[in-house]
Amino acid sequence: MTELLVERDPDGVVLLTLNRPDRRNAMTDGMTEQWRTTMAELARDRDVRCVVVTGAGSAFSAGGDLSWLGERNVEPVPALRDRMLEFYRSWLSITALEVPTIAAVNGPAVGAGLCLALACDLVYAADDARLLAPFTSLGLHPGMAATYLLPARAGVAPAREMLLTGRAISGREAEIKGLVNRSFPRADLMTEVSAVAGEIIRNAPVATRLTKVALAAGHADLEAALRWEALAQPVTMASADLMEGLAAQRERRVPKFTGS
Repeated sequence: MTELLVERDPDGVVLLTLNRPDRRNAMTDGMTEQWRTTMAELARDRDVRCVVVTGAGSAFSAGGDLSWLGERNVEPVPALRDRMLEFYRSWLSITALEVPTIAAVNGPAVGAGLCLALACDLVYAADDARLLAPFTSLGLHPGMAATYLLPARAGVAPAREMLLTGRAISGREAEIKGLVNRSFPRADLMTEVSAVAGEIIRNAPVATRLTKVALAAGHADLEAALRWEALAQPVTMASADLMEGLAAQRERRVPKFTGS
């Protein structure tokens, strides 16, 4: 069984579907290996303009496959640490992609599954999707950068509530808390996400990639932002895409960017 479906359209949008619906798309060893390989391939592919991640069936992802814990909790801590670091880094390698990434949370996003969604640049959820991080209720410390991703996305107060109580919130509540960008009726989710992806790929590829880098890296202060932009903006000023964008504006037409 292919545990990760990869669909590409000619415009550069890649749809990744976690494909273990019988296990609510839990992150098995097989799926993790396919994910790792796919991320490496996408990082090298200059035709990719946007990546969308969703889940097959009724769930986004139930998170890490914990079936091995009962058997392996006698392993020494160093070995467990190495295993978990490899798992985290494999899935969070999506953050290294230079193109915009979108999570379409079509159903429950639990633990590491929620963290995968939050690691994407944009997150959209079905109104009735359940988002939760029940680590402590299982006797686990949060993992997969949950203690970084939740407060970075929604702020410290919502992160504390979710991580300390393990309470589930709906996609609609997640929108109100700022955990996701927007929520939609489940039947409309993929149509809405496709529309957002379409808006992204219509923009100039080089400018889009550099903007993502700037937002992902953050800036220590105003001066750091100015120094970055004083370098990155001239790069795009020297591009053919800028000339195309200006010409399209003058001619009142849709620009045709090529990434050059």
